Amino acid sequence: MSRESPRAADLAATLRGAFDRSFAEAHPPDPPPSEDLLAIRVGTEPYALRLSEIAGLFADRKITPLPRRASALLGIAGFRGAIVPVYDLHVLLGDTPAETARWLAMAAEAPVAFAFAAQEGHLRIPCAAIVPHRGDEPTHQNIRDFARTPDGVRPIVHLSSVIGAVRRQLPANLPGDLE
Repeated sequence: MSRESPRAADLAATLRGAFDRSFAEAHPPDPPPSEDLLAIRVGTEPYALRLSEIAGLFADRKITPLPRRASALLGIAGFRGAIVPVYDLHVLLGDTPAETARWLAMAAEAPVAFAFAAQEGHLRIPCAAIVPHRGDEPTHQNIRDFARTPDGVRPIVHLSSVIGAVRRQLPANLPGDLE
């Protein structure tokens, strides 16, 4: 039988004590409920997208232009083996077409992507810091909530209503209408 060194015995006793104390201590409180957002820029304005509403984020994708009826339609792009329409989020939010749109967010709800100028990072916001929009102005039909962030307030783009607006613009007889 081998003898334990005094240092190993002290270490084992310390570890046993820490293990036993861990069962006696109170659990830390659960963090407050939160929501994950993607901070973006549409033109020069700050916005946010709910991560739960997007299936992917892509930079510098080639967009093939199409003859278009809708001013927001930039063209089509390939994502994970699928060809989807790409719309200018700047136009869909009621502004003039953006000069540059480097980033594309693929919607989780429908096979469509939205182009915007810049992504600024991930935000984890406590649900209490998200406040609903109370106005009825038509310019805010795609903004339902605002997020209070350390850098200021960001409107949260409601992608489901943006997709609904795109669907309403499509002719009824057009195949592949974002289903």
